[in-house]
Amino acid sequence: MSTAIWVVIAIVIVAGLAAAMYLAWTGARTRRLRERFGPEYDRAVERQGGRAAAERELRSREERHEELDLHDLDPRRREQYREQWVGVQERFVDAPEAAVEQADGLVTVVMGERGYPTHGFEDKVAHLSVEHGRTMDHYRRARTISDRAASKQASTEDLRQAMVHYRALFDELLAAPAASTGGTAGGAGDRTPRS
Repeated sequence: MSTAIWVVIAIVIVAGLAAAMYLAWTGARTRRLRERFGPEYDRAVERQGGRAAAERELRSREERHEELDLHDLDPRRREQYREQWVGVQERFVDAPEAAVEQADGLVTVVMGERGYPTHGFEDKVAHLSVEHGRTMDHYRRARTISDRAASKQASTEDLRQAMVHYRALFDELLAAPAASTGGTAGGAGDRTPRS
């Protein structure tokens, strides 16, 4: 065989290896993002119109999330919030619409104390989804019902479901680090460990 043929074979092999490495790398990135964001990954793919655009958006969320000064709640504050939640649930019996509104407000207060932004629903979801992607569907459903309740279009059962959905995120935000992740993230200072 001539040298030219060997060069072509070498180029084809190198190109094949590079393509295989790129596919393995993108596959690993996709698996990592799917694992981290859960159902939020599929929602992003649908909203962005494709996997590549969705993954760019999710990586952008991760970058913005890294800029936040997140921290765990002090155990006393955690217990105070739990007591407040019990009060909100008790008010549900007599005033379900008001209780749902209070549940939304309490979730927002806890977000703020943890260091998450508290303005703009989509902004809150984008930041929360990095560590709490599996509960974002609950949060979205709760907010949808809350919006319907504000215009008196939600049944008592709808409002009960909203409370259940808010509770899912509330419990995650209140969870002690060891209970929510089984450990700490290496070198993240006072930041909340990744889930």
